[in-house]
Amino acid sequence: MILEDTFKHKGLRNSLVKHLANKGIYDLSVLNSIGTVPRHFFFEKIFIEHAYEDKAFPIGEGQTISQPYTVAFQTQTLEVKKGDKILEIGTGSGYQCCVLLQLGAEVVTIETQKILYEKTKNFLPKIGYQATFLLGDGTLGAHAYAPFDKIIVTAGAPTIPDSLIDQLKIGGVLVIPVGDDKVQKMIKLTRIDDKLIEKEELGIFSFVPLIGENGWK
Repeated sequence: MILEDTFKHKGLRNSLVKHLANKGIYDLSVLNSIGTVPRHFFFEKIFIEHAYEDKAFPIGEGQTISQPYTVAFQTQTLEVKKGDKILEIGTGSGYQCCVLLQLGAEVVTIETQKILYEKTKNFLPKIGYQATFLLGDGTLGAHAYAPFDKIIVTAGAPTIPDSLIDQLKIGGVLVIPVGDDKVQKMIKLTRIDDKLIEKEELGIFSFVPLIGENGWK
């Protein structure tokens, strides 16, 4: 990995931000966050040329660093406010986590793959980003840290886990891709009160499968 952020890298990020804006990302705080987090830090040196392309890329353990548009879309849909306590299901490379932290959120992030968990837990503080890292089944949420203002799921789920809905504050938002193990609909749930949940369907995406008790086992 390269931990030098040059004018060239910043220029490439600016170009990516313009591309995302042209694709419909309108939240300036999200665009600024994407424009600040050095995505190339998450790539091995031999793959560095791919860092600012709008596509997903493998990171090992059968996982990917999500396409920048997908990261921006999910983040915009969350409507992040500074100080929000956010649960991220699927730490992966840590890039999405950094985008949320850059927005001023407090992030609890959970990863089921031990190798990725250890790698990201050690790496993010080195580049200036602090979160609470958990190893475990993200489909069960993180009861010890609940309730959350926002929950983001970065893998495709077969259904929406009740355990995650239960850990949302009143007024809280859950963003989760739901479908089969290849293609999913992005779902936004807003918890209106203890019983009423508002649901919106927001387009088709493709994520790696969500593994866990309430996911693809």
